[in-house]
Amino acid sequence: MILALLTAPAARAFTTHTTKKLSPFLTSSSIATRQQYQQKQQTQSRLFSSTSTEPITSVGTPATSFDDGTSPFEITTPIYYVNDKPHIGHAYTSLACDVIARYMRHSGRDVYFLSGTDEHGEKVETTARNAGMEPQAFCDEVSQSFRDLLGLLNISNDDFIRTTEPHHKEAVQHLWKTLVEKDAIYLGSYEGWYSVRDECYYNESELVDGKAPTGAEVQWLKKEDSYFFKLSEYEDKLLEYYESHPDFIAPESRKNEVVSFVKGGLRDLSISRTTFDWGVPVPGDDDHVMYVWIDALTNYMSALGYPNMEKGSNFDKYWPASLHVVGKDILRFHAVYWPAFLLAAGLPLPKRLFAHGWWTKDGEKISKSLGNVIDPVELIDTYGVDPTRFFLMAEVNFGSDGDFSNEKMIYKVNANLSNELGNLNQRIMTLVFKNCDKAVPTEIGELTEEDKALLATAASLRERTGEAIANQKIDKYVQSMVSMVWDANKYIDVMAPWVLKKTDTERMNTVLYVLMEVMRHVAVLYQPLMPTSSNVILDQLGVPKDEREFEHLGKEECKIQLGSDVGKPKAVFPRFEVPSADDDKK
Repeated sequence: MILALLTAPAARAFTTHTTKKLSPFLTSSSIATRQQYQQKQQTQSRLFSSTSTEPITSVGTPATSFDDGTSPFEITTPIYYVNDKPHIGHAYTSLACDVIARYMRHSGRDVYFLSGTDEHGEKVETTARNAGMEPQAFCDEVSQSFRDLLGLLNISNDDFIRTTEPHHKEAVQHLWKTLVEKDAIYLGSYEGWYSVRDECYYNESELVDGKAPTGAEVQWLKKEDSYFFKLSEYEDKLLEYYESHPDFIAPESRKNEVVSFVKGGLRDLSISRTTFDWGVPVPGDDDHVMYVWIDALTNYMSALGYPNMEKGSNFDKYWPASLHVVGKDILRFHAVYWPAFLLAAGLPLPKRLFAHGWWTKDGEKISKSLGNVIDPVELIDTYGVDPTRFFLMAEVNFGSDGDFSNEKMIYKVNANLSNELGNLNQRIMTLVFKNCDKAVPTEIGELTEEDKALLATAASLRERTGEAIANQKIDKYVQSMVSMVWDANKYIDVMAPWVLKKTDTERMNTVLYVLMEVMRHVAVLYQPLMPTSSNVILDQLGVPKDEREFEHLGKEECKIQLGSDVGKPKAVFPRFEVPSADDDKK
């Protein structure tokens, strides 16, 4: 089990075996000439002088068509199925939600971040029996491994729900009773194709070479009594909702898939089974347990105390959910079944669904049979927490599929973190520590156009990253941060404060001050993605711990203070060697 691996020290993220030699692409020979650089900075200065150059000092995030930017914000991962230990997909979804949740909190938003485990169904019952365990004991063990992984990844979820909790079962049964009262459920019989692995029913036309579209095996369920949800009555209502709420499903390609599926016709949905017992009993009919998806989806409300919907309750405060983040393989359940259940029950729908893609490894589909499953615990043990978080969020356009390889991860971590951000911080702080009496310079000169342009770029960083996060463009957020660091590296190479210390100490002090102020913006805004590393940098800059929220970026009194003490420079990110072919075979 994964539990045996969870003692690996996350502190390895801060191993100090960084190289002091700059990467070749950071030397003055490979950047723009001083004249070219000055022209670019003058252009930027004019650009920013024509708009607002002051950082945002208010709380909140940019408003969108689906979020006003200030209201309480519930964000959810799907609850993870406990038939096996966590893998890279679980880590990826959790990290994406964590980055968004942390960004919202640092922006002053009231956030409720929910994760958990889905513990009912035939697949769990069978897996537990095969392991020689009772289903509840099996769920207890595997659910803990998911909870442990969240801790190891430094995930900041506010709650962790399990569908075996008594309150959740009560909430699901209440929803069922409500649907019965609304005449949305009836008793019939079912036979057809069913995938135990997917916990999904499939039409004959959906099968590919005799298997589910996901590649899962299917079995023919012989005719059995079943309760049905009147899904067919919601075809037009769903299509109308998608049209009137064009940003309900993202990205656009996934929305198109859902619309196409619904337009193909919806059949009433079997929502109970009688051939196994591990599930929530149907109220008034103990021969039936509920279909796992009506059980699982209700967690988004049961965690908020549903059916308590009184004013002032958590449900009243956070529902409808602001954002459900799911993998593309379970979008149908969230974009078709879930809104139909809610419409039938007369409950508000979530504001936004975002379906991300899958990971492959070295260009191949990840599977146990190929032996190429990516264990997130091993990634953290090898690369550290923050480098792992950075790579997974930076490597792929969020919403698209991505490919993992150790070579790609090492290159990206070395380039963007060790060479660029880490070495930039090391150079700045070493120069300040050695040449300014271990403190911020006490006096600086007049700012040049180049100084003002770089500071203006930093001042606009919150707005640019906020727009990206508000629209779940996590990769764009990372790109903005990487670009800011790149600009700062070009600035320090052109300004060369190590030369200025011999010729113009006032100018050296000014350049170092500008760089420290830029690094303050960078470190504060990198906190959602790399919380530990960012705070190490902020400690070195001497930024007080109570001045690290986004609203502090634009406050005059929170800027780097002249003459204030700084921390001793130290390496923040490790540098990794690309493994040889022989290493890969070990």
